[in-house]
Amino acid sequence: MDTALQFMTALARDAGALLVDYFRRDGLQTSLKADRSVVTEADLAADQFITQAIQKQFPQDRLLSEEINPSLPAALSSADDSILWIVDPLDGTTNFSLGLHTWGTLLTRCIGGWPEATVLYFPLLDELYTARRSQGALLNDKPIRVYSPTPERPLAFFACCSRTHRQYQVSLPYKVRILGSAAYSFCLVARGAAIIGFEATPKIWDIAGPWLLIKEAGGIIETYDGSQPFPLITGVTYEQTSYPTLAAPSDSLITKARRQIQLNPTQPSDRT
Repeated sequence: MDTALQFMTALARDAGALLVDYFRRDGLQTSLKADRSVVTEADLAADQFITQAIQKQFPQDRLLSEEINPSLPAALSSADDSILWIVDPLDGTTNFSLGLHTWGTLLTRCIGGWPEATVLYFPLLDELYTARRSQGALLNDKPIRVYSPTPERPLAFFACCSRTHRQYQVSLPYKVRILGSAAYSFCLVARGAAIIGFEATPKIWDIAGPWLLIKEAGGIIETYDGSQPFPLITGVTYEQTSYPTLAAPSDSLITKARRQIQLNPTQPSDRT
């Protein structure tokens, strides 16, 4: 494991420990952001902790984070080798605030605007997902791969968000699981537990890590509406931009899923 990925893994574990401490407290302070998503004091504390650690270890790198630095630093270009970190300190905040265990910390290191390495840590599930470009995907240091159902292993499910069935007409022939964490839904595709993953309104920090993880696990991940989240560019208001995202083990399955997930005629696209 290279130095950057070692640092990311240690930082994700430390941030996870900080969040577990908040998780076990009574009277957690919770509020709603402008987009009606939930934020807690734990989100802010973890974001600050992670931001300070990255700035200390890599002072020349830039940072995009959900709570503290949600706007892209100026002058980032996909044509150069500039390094930028994308941080979601607490993915699954609603689960966290309700005492549910499916939540985690997401760290992704981008070079030239493209995800290069990622760590997605779900402490209460004891699951640490890591990936580096062209080096495969791991769960707790063991290789993972996507899979398609076979006669020997016929079970499969569709992992999605709560907005999916409000905004889309879904006719997929699979059981449905709504787990409350965008990244975790895609992790389940990467490890072969879910056959299709779909998130209707994720932000860049929700998908940056899974984007690399699923590809390194042999799967397909793309936006539903044809938008291009990568390479990262200046001029995009990332905190206000959603990327409906679909993932599957193969091109044929993702093509089939597109036919079976249709935007409701009365539902406008919710990218921004």
